[in-house]
Amino acid sequence: MTTHNTKSGKSGGPDDPSDPNGGETRCGFVAVIGAPNAGKSTLVNLLVGAKVSIVTHKVQTTRTRVMGIAMKGQAQIVFIDTPGIFQPKRRLDRAMVGAAWMGVDEADQTVFLIDASVGLNAENQAILDGLVQRKAKAVLALNKIDLVKREKLLELAATLNESGAFTDTFMISALKGYGAQDLLDHLAANVSPGPWMFPEDQLSDMPQMLLAAEVTREKLFLNVHQELPYATTVETELWEPTNDGGVKIEQTIYVARDSQKAIILGKGGQRVKVIGKSAREELVELLGCPVHLYLFVKVRERWQDDPARYRVWNLDFNA
Repeated sequence: MTTHNTKSGKSGGPDDPSDPNGGETRCGFVAVIGAPNAGKSTLVNLLVGAKVSIVTHKVQTTRTRVMGIAMKGQAQIVFIDTPGIFQPKRRLDRAMVGAAWMGVDEADQTVFLIDASVGLNAENQAILDGLVQRKAKAVLALNKIDLVKREKLLELAATLNESGAFTDTFMISALKGYGAQDLLDHLAANVSPGPWMFPEDQLSDMPQMLLAAEVTREKLFLNVHQELPYATTVETELWEPTNDGGVKIEQTIYVARDSQKAIILGKGGQRVKVIGKSAREELVELLGCPVHLYLFVKVRERWQDDPARYRVWNLDFNA
């Protein structure tokens, strides 16, 4: 096991021209796993150099596997941002956790991201046990190191490495960028020689219609409190070009009950207007063109038991 100390300063980003592997093209898949709110999406977005996965302060925001594509010299690293691994209670929970472990099984490398300020709690212990049971080797990344004293970080790293599941350990802050370049360099150096899987300028495998729905769902999480966002889903129903060189997008926010619909609409429809305005502004930035976004809120009882919803997210309905 090798521990990599954090360098002062931020990551140089995936477009750093240095190439640790010479001129030979290399490519590999890296699964990023961890408990909900460990910072997986923040880390993937940082390493890719663009927003490919939504981020909120709420746990279990990511519902499906999202691929973010980073370039490091001649190495293409395809990051799989997985849903947080937790003790599932519902069908959707089981499908999300199943998708996370499938990411591990399919990847060439795995990064286990742990919130260092939380430490080895029950959720992280369960994930560690899962790695050990699979006899999977992973890279340990201790995140949010700026919130923890050095002595506790070293103690936590030593405890985790007793499992024998880790080949290397990195101390990082995904939010501030500390240590991320070292992690990217290591992953790039360990992908196998071979052709790239995606064009050099592609950042994600997510279809634009699904990405747009995810952006709106992120704004839902940020503007609606308590448990309600978990009872909602967003689907892009229409995507068509407009005369001003932009795109018209119609999306439906599905809820399970009429009372939930009223909360999302807000008094006089004000809350859904705020959600729509925020989503539209981000989509303009992401798509680089005018966006005409129209949101509708509808009740669809038991949508979490509809197999069609799971196909949209590439989740296993029977997990």
